[in-house]
Amino acid sequence: MKKQSLLLLTILLIISAVLAACQPKGEGSAEKPADGTKAEASDNPLSGKKVALIMQQNLGTFSAQYIEGVEEQVGKFGGEVTVFTSDGDLAKMASNLDAAINQGFDGILIDHGTKEALNQGVEKAVEKGIPVVAFDAGVEVDGVVSLEQGDQQMAELTLEKLAEDHNGQANIVKIWVAGFAPMERRQIAYEEFLKTNTGIKEVTAFGAATQNTALDTQAQMEAVLKQYPNEGEITAVWAAWDEFAKGAVRAIEQSGRTDISVYSIDMSDEDLQMIQKDGSPWVASAAVDPVDIGRIQVRYLYQQINGEKPEEKVVLEPIFVDAEKLPEEAITTAELSEYIEGWGASEQGYTDALRELESK
Repeated sequence: MKKQSLLLLTILLIISAVLAACQPKGEGSAEKPADGTKAEASDNPLSGKKVALIMQQNLGTFSAQYIEGVEEQVGKFGGEVTVFTSDGDLAKMASNLDAAINQGFDGILIDHGTKEALNQGVEKAVEKGIPVVAFDAGVEVDGVVSLEQGDQQMAELTLEKLAEDHNGQANIVKIWVAGFAPMERRQIAYEEFLKTNTGIKEVTAFGAATQNTALDTQAQMEAVLKQYPNEGEITAVWAAWDEFAKGAVRAIEQSGRTDISVYSIDMSDEDLQMIQKDGSPWVASAAVDPVDIGRIQVRYLYQQINGEKPEEKVVLEPIFVDAEKLPEEAITTAELSEYIEGWGASEQGYTDALRELESK
């Protein structure tokens, strides 16, 4: 009888031990790393934040690399990103902004848009204490950090190169579209350039931001080339956006024209591939690394989340990419810094607190 009781007691103890081991850990508990030290990420009040990225449109490789930069930096800070895309619809963008506010995100990033569409929503976010950092959005609300590329400088760099390459005499096609804050800034530089460079003549201008911008631009450029078929009628194309440049380059290549050069703004891996192609008409571009833009925007957001008050206008320094400085072998933008000084190396937006957060 004693043996049976002892056996039953042993079985009950074993079952109890197994059940205890299977119980979920309580909230706030954490397993120690293999080296026996205590996990520290959850100890930092800046970690675990939820960030909303509100985009006017997500098109092309530039946008993809920009999102990559946002997600990379937020991930290094121990947070999470939710991307809201608006397909170019400003009303939808405003609605997405309202949704992010109502869902209680810890911070909001805005990519493009207009003040008319977004100011009201941004004001609501600020009133609720949600920090906002806008990129190329034209938002004008106190307490909001606005990032912009050096758009006028980028336009000047590419236009000056165009004039230099053609000895101040050129017939050009401008591909540009209104309704975007960075485009408007680039247009200011373009108009000033034409005033002071009287040997540069605009033959024609077109451009539209669509869901297939590069393809639509290619079709329009093909029509322009048929309209001006003779050498010298078009010397160069100035494209105010890399999606425009891609379409123009493909049209020029397919037509067999070798007398037209392309100068643009912005840079992505796909752009670089096309620029490096043997005999490419695409000879230069001015840009800020799109991955860096995303990283920098996140850093300024986290400064605000940390209670800091950074400057409200941040201008990103552009880099000039000359095809002549690139190697023969194909490279990506991740390798571009080896050939173009300053590319992808920006430390803008870092503070000691953010470096400490990232190190954990």
